[in-house]
Amino acid sequence: MMFNLQMSSTNMKLLPLACLCLLTRSGTTLADEQSPVIIEVEEDSDVILPCSLSTKEDIEYKLFDWKKDGQKEVFLYEAGTHYNNGRPGQDEQFKGRVSHFPDELKYGNASIIIRNTKVTDSGNYTCDFPLLQPRQIFNIQLVVDRILKDRSAENIAGASPKPYVTTIDETKDWELLQCEVLGASSKPTVEWQDSAGNKLPAEEPQVSERGGSFYIILQTTVMKTDHYRCVATQEEISHQIHTDIDVKVNEPPQL
Repeated sequence: MMFNLQMSSTNMKLLPLACLCLLTRSGTTLADEQSPVIIEVEEDSDVILPCSLSTKEDIEYKLFDWKKDGQKEVFLYEAGTHYNNGRPGQDEQFKGRVSHFPDELKYGNASIIIRNTKVTDSGNYTCDFPLLQPRQIFNIQLVVDRILKDRSAENIAGASPKPYVTTIDETKDWELLQCEVLGASSKPTVEWQDSAGNKLPAEEPQVSERGGSFYIILQTTVMKTDHYRCVATQEEISHQIHTDIDVKVNEPPQL
């Protein structure tokens, strides 16, 4: 192909682009003969949806139309006009997030890139050349996997609030750290980590439930200077949130 299809997501499974470049028999479309190519990425990544004519004919003055689930307008190109240069009609879900490869049009390449993927982007996509004879339709199934991240701004019901961390006891050789997660309506997993992300030994968590909300307290004793983190995770809603604290233990006196 004329350009590199590498992208940042390590979890993407992309079948060979060559399978998209088969022309159909006269009077039929690719959709009649071939299963969709499946592409899998993590949310918040960028993904290329490939679409290319095997003839490599110039499509700079042709029409191609990308749709999701047969109805949502993703990207429409017609002889130089498209959704990123004033053409109306693009679905709100994709505005400002989809672009094509202008330099590749002369090689028959109608691929697009979707930026900052969302779970709601998952679905069946078609790349349609409706005016070609025979008509060409290419099929892509996009799967966007949800990842653990802070979703507090998404107003998800039951999402754990930011943990409250503090030092509750200390000597020159150690500090006793406490993490409180207050008011989570679904029970989170709480743990202490060091700056390398290693889980720290901790006391048995104190868990209580009041009014349908969970209150969790977790303590750990640390004996070295480091950057520590208390992490609350709710797998069922893919929510993870943390609070950090810096600890200085047995620091040599400054001269």
